[in-house]
Amino acid sequence: MRFRFLLRPGWLALTLAVWVFAGACFTMLMPWQFGRNDERVAQNNALSTAMKSDPVPVGTVLDRPNAEVEWHKVALTGKFLPEGEAVARLRTVQGEAAFEVLTPFRLDSGQTVLVDRGYLRPASGVSVPDFAAAPTGEVTTVAWVRAGENDDRDAFTEDGRRQVYAINSAVVGRAAGLDIRPGYFQLSEGQPGVLDSLPLPRMESGPFFSYALQWIAFGVMAIGGWAYFSWREIQPGGALAEPRPKRKSVAEMLAEDEAGTGSGAGSGSVLAASGEQRQGGR
Repeated sequence: MRFRFLLRPGWLALTLAVWVFAGACFTMLMPWQFGRNDERVAQNNALSTAMKSDPVPVGTVLDRPNAEVEWHKVALTGKFLPEGEAVARLRTVQGEAAFEVLTPFRLDSGQTVLVDRGYLRPASGVSVPDFAAAPTGEVTTVAWVRAGENDDRDAFTEDGRRQVYAINSAVVGRAAGLDIRPGYFQLSEGQPGVLDSLPLPRMESGPFFSYALQWIAFGVMAIGGWAYFSWREIQPGGALAEPRPKRKSVAEMLAEDEAGTGSGAGSGSVLAASGEQRQGGR
C-alpha cells in the first residue's frame, strides 16, 4: 500500500516537527512581529503628532492608562518630592551603561506621579555619581507620557541611594511610602529638574513587517517541502519503498561459484555477471 510509509515512526516524527514549526510560524511568530510593527507605527504617529503640538495639561491624560497615551506631551505643575527619589540601575542609553533618576512629583491636584529626570553615566564603572537635586518649590515642567515597566522586584539601598531594577511606580511608591499613579513621565530637554535628557526613539518602521513575512514564508516552505516529499514517496520507487534485493558484489559471486562448480567455471560466471552489471549500469 503506497500510503503505508506515513505510519512509519520516522515519518510520523518528521510530520509532527513540520506541522508544529509551521503552526508556531502562523500562530505565534508572525502575529508577534505584526504586533511589534503596529506598536512602532503607533509610537511614530504619537511622536509625530506630539512634536507638532503644544503640551496639554496632565489632567487630560490622567484618567487613561499611560500605554494608551504614550508619547503624548504634557505639562506638569507641582512639587518634586526628593525624599522619595530612586535610581534605576542596569540601563542602557545610546549603547552605553547608565542610571536613570526617578523622582516622585506631587501635582497641584494632589495626585502623585513618577518623573524620570534623565540619565547619568556610572562613576568608577558601577557607582551612582553625584547629581543635581530636583528644584524646590512649585514648578511647571514638560514631559512625555510613558508606560511603566513590569519588573516588580523591591527597591534596595546601595551606596546610600535607593535603587530599583525597573521604572515601576508601584515599586518606587512602596519603598517611599507614597501612593504613585501607574506609569511615569519622562522630562523633555531643557525642563526644570532634567539631568541629561533621554533621547527620543528614532521614527523608523523597523524590520518587524519584513520579519513577519519571513515567518509566513518559512511556514509555507515547511508545509510545501513536507507535501512534496510525501508526494514523491507515493510514487513507485520512492526512497521509503519496500527494500530491494541487495546486488551481489563480484567478490561474493566469485566465492559462490568457486564453492559450487570449481575455479574455471566460476571465473566464466563471474565475467558474465560482471558484463551484465556493466550493461545494466549504462
